[in-house]
Amino acid sequence: MSNAITATGEKPLTPAMLRDLSVRSDWQGLVRAASHYGIIVVVGALIWLASSRYGIVWALPLVVVQGYFVAFLFMVVHETAHKTAFRSRALNLAFGHLSSFAVGLPYEYYCLFHWDHHRYTQDPKRDPELLSVPTPTSDAQLVIVYSGLRQVAFRVRLMLRHALTGNATSPWIPESKRHIVVTEARFHLAGYVALLLASVALHTLILLWVWVIPVIIGQLFLRPYLLAEHTGCDRTRSAFQNTRTTYTAMFVRWFAWNMPYHVEHHAYPSIPFHALPKLNRIVADQIVYRGPGYIAVTRQTWAWFRRARNGIESPIGSD
Repeated sequence: MSNAITATGEKPLTPAMLRDLSVRSDWQGLVRAASHYGIIVVVGALIWLASSRYGIVWALPLVVVQGYFVAFLFMVVHETAHKTAFRSRALNLAFGHLSSFAVGLPYEYYCLFHWDHHRYTQDPKRDPELLSVPTPTSDAQLVIVYSGLRQVAFRVRLMLRHALTGNATSPWIPESKRHIVVTEARFHLAGYVALLLASVALHTLILLWVWVIPVIIGQLFLRPYLLAEHTGCDRTRSAFQNTRTTYTAMFVRWFAWNMPYHVEHHAYPSIPFHALPKLNRIVADQIVYRGPGYIAVTRQTWAWFRRARNGIESPIGSD
């Protein structure tokens, strides 16, 4: 079954509608990227000012705020992986690589990973999001999953393995692409080491507080968001059944690049982020899983994982 066919077998969009909605825009992408990176620069500057004048303790609330915006740069990586953030391929690649470096997730590797996720969504034997991290078997493990710490550790281990051993043999990495993944991981590692050495030479911890720690703290916001995308949904080929759209505040939609409209994105991945609200108005009645906000959906996904652990549900998850 096509992922753009609804549960009742309909195709909501005509070819003309799909063509009109799929128009990409450099302007829309640049406005969104400028606001996202702009607020990171502003909050980072405030962290530096507060910590230098009053001590880092007084800057900690700002570090938490920074965590939200830095962690959600993952959404820039995601949208540029689809080459839909901008009309220009060069801009997609530039912002994709920059954002992937910022969140510690090499871009070319993620593109391959995410391509298979779209091809095999909710397939427990082929969806990389289900294969890469095991289902938690206790409440303690569940807490770690929702903290995002396990996923961060997975990313770091994977990058080090690729960079140091040259071993890039995951099922979603074609043999012809392995050298690209290894080279990219080595460039990432070299960049991180260079920044570490520069910080030591300059006797500064500023990158730790405006970037590294926020990336880790920000997983507390990002991971529940990502777990809402597919957890507890059906195992079918139809995006209208295997994915969830979550209705949330404009602020969240803005910095998530409209990906809370996730059914819409999976059904029509060629449609850019700025057209997803319009697409939602067309297909909303066909969506099976509609979340009433992330707090409510997180309660649902948490309960689902506990039922799956007890054998009441089949284990699935999301990245």
